[in-house]
Amino acid sequence: MMTTPKAVVLLSGGLDSSTVLFRAKALGYACYALSFDYGQRHRRELEAAIAIASAAGVIQHQILSLNLQLWGGSALTDLTIDLPRDRNLATMSQEIPITYVPARNTIFLSVALAYAEALGAQTVHIGVNALDYSGYPDCRPDYIAAMQEVYRLGTKQGREGQPIEIVTPLIELHKKDIIRLGNEYGVPWEKTWSCYSDDQQACGRCDACRLRLAAFAELGLGDPLPYAVHPPL
Repeated sequence: MMTTPKAVVLLSGGLDSSTVLFRAKALGYACYALSFDYGQRHRRELEAAIAIASAAGVIQHQILSLNLQLWGGSALTDLTIDLPRDRNLATMSQEIPITYVPARNTIFLSVALAYAEALGAQTVHIGVNALDYSGYPDCRPDYIAAMQEVYRLGTKQGREGQPIEIVTPLIELHKKDIIRLGNEYGVPWEKTWSCYSDDQQACGRCDACRLRLAAFAELGLGDPLPYAVHPPL
């Protein structure tokens, strides 16, 4: 008898991870969403993650608390570090930004691996993207390939010849193409959250807001999120 394949989906509540979740659901996976309350300044994204998980009809949505504020090292986990604002897209591409959280995806993928093996899941889905200016080292293909080897070597399932696969459907897509894909799967953009601020309205000025707004504009679409300001891109 064929059983429905299980997938753990890392879900921040943002545009990318929401697209990945709706794609996995459309492909027939029984989806188990995993989010992290890691001391991020934009904890508003967790509200979005809850809403998106509910809209997608996941089997289970777990939110794991892990306080990375204890270490800081990022504008997202150290409130004394100012968020970059009003940067143009070319400037964003020049260096790894201060919003990079040290080893965040390594931590998240490790926890997801443990969850997936406990569930007997075949795949872990993550919305990493190596294009469109983010520059994060833990969003690149060579990093994912290395983590895939960790998945193979570091688990009973992997050593027995059935390694859990890391699925990265967005890794080589531009942001506008991710929005196109999300539209195909019916992602409710109004429920998502990308802003690095923690207000009830997206700021419109941080890197995440500007990338998102630029992608919607490039497609000739309006972003349904309310923004405090709409500065020129």
